[in-house]
Amino acid sequence: MTHAAYQGAHPTGEQTLPPTVAVLLAAGKSTRMRSRLPKPLHPLCGLPVTAHVVRACWEAGVERVVVVVGHEAERVRAGLVEATPEGCSLEFVHQERPLGTGDAVRAAQSLLESWPHTVLVLAGDTPLLRPPTLRRLVEARVQAHVPVAMLTMELQNPTGYGRIIRDEKGHVIGIVEERDATPEQRRCRECNPSIYAFDGPRLWKALAQLRPNNAQGEYYLTDVIGWFVQQGAPVETVAIEDPNEALGINTRVELAQAAALLRARLLENLMLSGVTVVDPMSTWVDVDVTVGQDSVIQPNTLLLRGTQVGEECVLGPFARIEGCRLGNRVQVYASWLADSVLEDDVRVGPYAQIRPNSHLGAGVRIGNFVELKNAMLGPRAQASHLSYLGDAEIGEGTNIGAGTITCNYDGFQKHRTQIGPRAFVGSHSTLVAPVEIGEGAFIAAGSVITANVPADALAIARSHQIVKEGWAADYRRRKAGKGEQKNTSK
Repeated sequence: MTHAAYQGAHPTGEQTLPPTVAVLLAAGKSTRMRSRLPKPLHPLCGLPVTAHVVRACWEAGVERVVVVVGHEAERVRAGLVEATPEGCSLEFVHQERPLGTGDAVRAAQSLLESWPHTVLVLAGDTPLLRPPTLRRLVEARVQAHVPVAMLTMELQNPTGYGRIIRDEKGHVIGIVEERDATPEQRRCRECNPSIYAFDGPRLWKALAQLRPNNAQGEYYLTDVIGWFVQQGAPVETVAIEDPNEALGINTRVELAQAAALLRARLLENLMLSGVTVVDPMSTWVDVDVTVGQDSVIQPNTLLLRGTQVGEECVLGPFARIEGCRLGNRVQVYASWLADSVLEDDVRVGPYAQIRPNSHLGAGVRIGNFVELKNAMLGPRAQASHLSYLGDAEIGEGTNIGAGTITCNYDGFQKHRTQIGPRAFVGSHSTLVAPVEIGEGAFIAAGSVITANVPADALAIARSHQIVKEGWAADYRRRKAGKGEQKNTSK
C-alpha cells in the first residue's frame, strides 16, 4: 500500500465543518465507459470526473482527501494530482483486488485508523455534488451523535441504485443492492447514492464484520448499515434536495448528461453575476472560467480551462478561448485563442487564430485569417488580414500589411523577428528570421527581407519591374495563329 500527500491551508482560511476526512472510491475498471482512459480521468467541464469530487470535499472544509485507486492506479494518481487545488491535502491508497466497496474503504484503514472524527465516504464518479450538501451530511451525523449518516434520494426510475429499506416506524434497517433485491424491494423509489458520513472508529469496527454473502461475492459497504442497525445504533438520513447532485457516471451517455447539468449550473452563476449569455444551450464554459460584469457571450462560444475574461467584453459567436486572460472591453469574433494574454480594448477576428504564448497589448487589432504564435504585439499594433506572425516581437503602433509572413523556421530551429514601434510593413512581405526591423522603418510591399533594416529606413527587396509595350497583344495573335493552323491541318 502506498500513498502520497499534498498538504496546505484550506482556501477559506478557517474550518467550515467538524473535523472530517474523505475517502473517495475510484478503483473500479469502469468497463461500461468502453474507453482506454480510466473513468476518473474522463474530462468534464475542464476537470477530470473525480477531480470535481475532490474539489467539492475541499470546498466543504474537509481536511484530508484519500483516493482509493486500483485499475491504472499510477495514471489516475498523476491525473488527479495535476487537477487538485493548490493546498488541498490529497492522498492515495491502492486496492489490490476489486473485492467490492467495503474492501475499497478498508484499504484506507492504515492511513485513517487513528482518526477519531468523521470519515466521509463517497464515490469518485459523482461530480455534481455541492459542498453544502456534504456539509449538511457531516453536521447531521455529528449533531445526532450517531455512527453513520447517509444521503438519500427519491427517483421516479431508480434502476441501478440500491434501495433503502425502512421499518414500519420509518427507521432505516438496511440497504439492498438492486441485483440482490426482491421484486417488491425494487419498487421502492428511495435510493442510496452511496454517500456516507461515518464515525471513524466505529466504521473500522463495522468493516471487520463484513462477509461476501451476495450474488457478486463482494464486500458491500452497504452491509455496514445493516450491521449498525443490528447493534441497535440508529442511522441518520439526509435527503438530497436535487437528486441530480448524486448522478453517478458509468457510461458516456451519463457523462454527457452530467456535463449538460454542470454547464447549466455554471452559466446560471455567470448570468446571476451580471454576464449576458445569449444562448445558454449553445454556450460552453469550464469550471474555472471567470467572466466580468456586463460582458456578453454570443452563441456557439466555448470558454475553456481557466480562461479569465474582464468586463464589458463581447465574445463570439463561434469563438473558442482556452487558457487565456482577457482584459476589459475585448472583442473576439469567430476565432480560436489558446494560452495567451489580451489586454484591454483588443479586437480579434473573425477567423483568426491566436496560438500559445502570445501577448496582445492594449488596443491591438487582429483581423481575418491572421495567425499568431509566440508573438508579442505592443499597444495599438495591427495585423488586419491574411498574415502569419510566429516567434515575433512587434512594437507599439506598427502596421502589418495583408499577406505578411515571418519565416521563423529554417527546417531545424525557430528564429525570432523583431519589429520596432511605428514601423510599416507593406502587403505581401516576407520577413526571413532572424531579422530586425527598426523603429519607424518602412518595408515596401512584396519585399523579401533577409537583412536588418535600420530605424526610419525604407527597404525594397524585389525584382526590378520590366514593361514591354504591346507584348500581350502580340502574344495573343501568335497563339491565335497557331490555333488556326491546327484546325486547317485537320
